[in-house]
Amino acid sequence: MVWKPHVTVAAVIEKDGRFLLVEETTARGLAFNQPAGHLEEGEDLISAVKREVWEETAWQFEPEALIATQLWRRNPHMPSFVRFCFSGTVNNHDPEQPLDDGIIDTHWLSRNEIYAKRQQLRSPLVLTTVDEYLKGHRYPLTILQSFIDLE
Repeated sequence: MVWKPHVTVAAVIEKDGRFLLVEETTARGLAFNQPAGHLEEGEDLISAVKREVWEETAWQFEPEALIATQLWRRNPHMPSFVRFCFSGTVNNHDPEQPLDDGIIDTHWLSRNEIYAKRQQLRSPLVLTTVDEYLKGHRYPLTILQSFIDLE
């Protein structure tokens, strides 16, 4: 059997000291997460994070920096994830846009409110990445290179 981690993207979006999170249904019940999802075939990481933020929040996201690249696995019996987490800004919200299946609502929460919900976070990476953002961790997007469909 070949081991392959899942590649995902996530966005830390801060506005006036509050962070945009989604409330979603999961196999473990309701959870809070950054707008996030899987990289799709033929898609680069920047396009993936823009798409995921739009689908899950109805906000247009403009990535500005990479906060972290994280390898995570809940336990030895679960899949592994390689997660690329971006920071950036949102504009042009469309409240009429239907949200992805499983997304219940969006919330703007302070770091302390996120901490208070730590038992309900989709993964420990949610709070970890907010803290890395608050510490000023930023890497230029030029660190990411895509070579898709080159002959």
